[in-house]
Amino acid sequence: MNPMLNIAIRAARKAGNVIAKSYERRDDIQTTLKSANDYVTNVDKAAEQAIIDVIRTSYPDHTIITEESGALEGKDSDIQWVIDPLDGTTNFVKGLPHFSVSIAIRVKGRTEVGVVYDPIRNELFTAVRGEGAKLNDLRLRVDAKRELEGAILATGFPFKQARHMPLHFAVMNSLIESCADFRRTGSAALDLCYVAANRVDGFFEIGLKPWDCAAGDLIVREAGGLVTDYNGGHSYLTSGHIVAAPARVVKEILNRLQPLLGDEFKK
Repeated sequence: MNPMLNIAIRAARKAGNVIAKSYERRDDIQTTLKSANDYVTNVDKAAEQAIIDVIRTSYPDHTIITEESGALEGKDSDIQWVIDPLDGTTNFVKGLPHFSVSIAIRVKGRTEVGVVYDPIRNELFTAVRGEGAKLNDLRLRVDAKRELEGAILATGFPFKQARHMPLHFAVMNSLIESCADFRRTGSAALDLCYVAANRVDGFFEIGLKPWDCAAGDLIVREAGGLVTDYNGGHSYLTSGHIVAAPARVVKEILNRLQPLLGDEFKK
């Protein structure tokens, strides 16, 4: 096994244990509002620290980029661990059992390892660049013949960037002419993994952060899927605007959404 993958799995499971135990003891959860509709809990912070401790033990010089603590610079800035200790905090706070730990390892600007762990279902999604993607021990491959007609698409609303809501609803209105339905689950990391596992047929969202999607991005691509920004390019980790699906579905989604884009998305 890739040694960094092994450490990432260990870190994800340790954080998952923290989350699962806290989920069962809901009275101990302390919630703070970071911004409108954006929560952080003491469990996010405890899970993040668990991940950092595992990484630092094996790779003390690596840089760690986290949702809650920002960039923790190491002597080796070429290797970055991009982590979201609890993707789906709102679900967690509400008691909805759908959230995950997301860990990506980027080497010189390229994602080499991706791990997403669902501690409630004990489902571990992993990928190593060039070696494919797995759900636990099952190899994942997207349905390359899938088309937009009759597809189930996952998405998330841009509640942190409300100005994009009209565009998002316009995109959904255009897509529903062909697709069968939408799913809005509350964890972008799991949405991407579900694309890789054919549980949904595609995913699109506006305004994600790198820790939301870096691991899931690699898992989709190693399962044979395509991941692009809204212009069909590769800037989604910086722009936050992402489409992920089998190639045919990505093409059809882009054909529907691109005529709706304003100048902000065409840069």
